Amino acid sequence: MDAAVSNPWSNRIALVTGGNKGVGLETCRHLATKGLRVVLTARNTARGLEAVEAIRTSSAAAEVFFHQLDVTDPSSAARLADFIRDQFGRLDILINNAGVSGVDRDPLLVAKVKDQVEGMDVNQRVEWMRENSKETYEEAKQCMRTNYYGAKLVTEALLPLLQLSSCGKIVNVSSGFGLLRHFNSEELRKEFDDIDNLTEKRLEELLGLFLEDFKANLLEAHGWPTGGSSAYKVAKAALNAYTRILAKKYPTMRINCLTPGYVKTDMSMHMGVLTLEEGARNPVKVALLPDDGSTGAYFDLNGEASFV
Repeated sequence: MDAAVSNPWSNRIALVTGGNKGVGLETCRHLATKGLRVVLTARNTARGLEAVEAIRTSSAAAEVFFHQLDVTDPSSAARLADFIRDQFGRLDILINNAGVSGVDRDPLLVAKVKDQVEGMDVNQRVEWMRENSKETYEEAKQCMRTNYYGAKLVTEALLPLLQLSSCGKIVNVSSGFGLLRHFNSEELRKEFDDIDNLTEKRLEELLGLFLEDFKANLLEAHGWPTGGSSAYKVAKAALNAYTRILAKKYPTMRINCLTPGYVKTDMSMHMGVLTLEEGARNPVKVALLPDDGSTGAYFDLNGEASFV
């Protein structure tokens, strides 16, 4: 039997942002071992090339390519789109994985609790992270710029190539922190959840209001998420809403978002409970959903779940 027929993924082209380490790298590795042609992107060229070489070394049959990408730079996204068009002529799967924490953390703190980590449960680890993280206005702005606007920028640059696929898919790597239960205002929860009426323009107006309130120390007063990682929670909630808006706008595509779970990565200062391999399972599973599968959905580790 022809290999392309026996393996439905052998001719698919997938692109992963932030693919040089962590969940992104492991996602690239998993997809490549399933026979997809994978474009690994990273802001740092040297680290990206090292990541590609590591995958090729572990799997000689892996078809992995590298292209530099800064998700916050329109010209970088345009160059990437040109590369995909010239090299492959289309794109089948886009996984928006690149992200930042939105807080300032001292990596040296990890060493101080290293011996205690294994004895902590998930809630204790999250609380430790909250207590040892500092939110600043500049970090909050960068969080929005990368986690929401960066994903949107890359998506818009690559949409024409995804539309050339017979089964274009967009997978946005979100977080349980992006669920609307973290918002303290019922009005804000309803507005983020009202996909029949929410527009990209209004969504970005809300992000602007959040940053204004952050700067004025009015997050609690106006019902935004509090208790740590406020910007991260709002950015991921916005990414979830954007996912749903896109799915409605492009009904022939499969456009979903997910949480990889609480993974041991640099972003979590390795305080997570899941290994990188475990953290990559959900992104890969959602990326490889059937071509007639769910769209506009959020997936946790148990399957399709509520945005609230």
